[in-house]
Amino acid sequence: MKDINAEEYAELINSDSPVVIDFHATWCGPCKVLSPILEELSDEVDGVEFVKLDVDQHPEIAGANGVMGVPTVVMLKGGEVKERFVGVQPKEIIKDKVSALI
Repeated sequence: MKDINAEEYAELINSDSPVVIDFHATWCGPCKVLSPILEELSDEVDGVEFVKLDVDQHPEIAGANGVMGVPTVVMLKGGEVKERFVGVQPKEIIKDKVSALI
């Protein structure tokens, strides 16, 4: 999964393709648990782009997305938020949510 910057974020949110954004921080323990799950899903699910965004490096983007805690996962399609969750969830539940984007 690619760690994106503000310019890449701006392009992704206007994309028609489904996007899963993992808002994370390097110091966050639960983020380190969630990251490998999302990495696996990025290999398993076709047609969805999975990216990460460091909230400490991009606080303005995190704030604009209402990120109050990490990890927060925001799922977009056509520039619209279709799903979001905070914290770690089981892989199967996340996969169901991601599959609903396609």
